[in-house]
Amino acid sequence: MSYANDMPTADLRTDAGLASELRAGVMRLRRRLISERHPDNDLSISQMVVLGLLVRTGEQTVGDLARAERVQPPSMTRTVNCLEADGYVVRRPHETDGRQVVVSLTDAGRAAVLADRQRRDAWLARQLGSLTPAERAALRDAAPILARLAQAD
Repeated sequence: MSYANDMPTADLRTDAGLASELRAGVMRLRRRLISERHPDNDLSISQMVVLGLLVRTGEQTVGDLARAERVQPPSMTRTVNCLEADGYVVRRPHETDGRQVVVSLTDAGRAAVLADRQRRDAWLARQLGSLTPAERAALRDAAPILARLAQAD
């Protein structure tokens, strides 16, 4: 019997039970999606998160990246330093604030994110294909709600 099967099932009728089930399910799915990364991708998860954020938002300051990922600026600076050394991002001075630096993707950075997403999206699409139409519809309804929860303070 697996660890998950040994645990008591949460009471989904309560918000606390729903929260517990959602947390566990989202964490398992996250781990599985991480394991589906491209085998040639040697970037850390933190580095991939930063590249993905830059794909979504365009160039950002190191401070903005740190706030978006809820990490300290020195931690983000280390991540950006590694990405820059490997040719995935470039930095330039901020146009109006000489104290800041703006980080943007290189073609190699964009390609790394897109290749990794394509592989993981393909795996997830195969899994969705095994669901019933009603289950897929429920996930379509839940997707924007989960995205909103992920952005909540």
